[in-house]
Amino acid sequence: MRLELKNVSFSYGNKAVLENINITIESRELLSIVGPNGSGKTTLLKCINKVLKPRGKILIDGVDLRELTLEEVAKIIAYVPQTIQHSFPVTVFDVVLLGRRPYLNWGPSAKDIETVAKVLSSIELENLALRNFNELSGGEKQKVIIARALAQQPKILLLDEPTSNLDIKHQIKVLNMVRKIAKNKGLIVIMAIHDLNLASRFSDKFCFIKDGRIYDFGEPEKVITQENIKAVYGVNTLINWNGNKPYVIPIYEEDITIPIKDN
Repeated sequence: MRLELKNVSFSYGNKAVLENINITIESRELLSIVGPNGSGKTTLLKCINKVLKPRGKILIDGVDLRELTLEEVAKIIAYVPQTIQHSFPVTVFDVVLLGRRPYLNWGPSAKDIETVAKVLSSIELENLALRNFNELSGGEKQKVIIARALAQQPKILLLDEPTSNLDIKHQIKVLNMVRKIAKNKGLIVIMAIHDLNLASRFSDKFCFIKDGRIYDFGEPEKVITQENIKAVYGVNTLINWNGNKPYVIPIYEEDITIPIKDN
């Protein structure tokens, strides 16, 4: 499986959000898209998922995304949004079963039920299967929504801030699980993420976006540099290394004091 973005651009009205994005990513690769708020990360994911209609071309194994129906796209691409906007007054099992909707005819088959059970087990949610989704914590809900996406059995998995509601233990567990799935099942995984160190640890490719354009693209150990971070975020940093992975330490050059006025 190969995903290619060729000169992808997108505007909201007259405001350009993405300009001339060119990316190629292969099966079993995890790509992290990083950049400041408002740089176009979420918009890019929505373009890949055919939620938005950009200019340029998005090719999946050479087939133009525009030629695929929404049902065909749903069997190839799964998207996990940054925020959960809906409540589900149903069980966790039924929420994850919604991921099988592209394959359903009149009702869930034995294969659909088995697929959901396997996904819940793989992400360690089987003990929550009969719980009401609305009763879960924010972190638990996030994991359930990721499980729903995995139940689609996609070839491309898009994650928008997948660790935003998770504690550090579950951040590592979820990303480690996603990476293993990418490697073992041949998925392409693309995630928009703010945490540069988590991105460095789990990514094969790294894409800095600034003002809707690619600032740098490549392997984390080559593009995570003091110069790039300063240019993209305006922050001075130190780069430490753990094995062959770079880790970012922000430098706070001065204390910020708030003047106190006398009454």
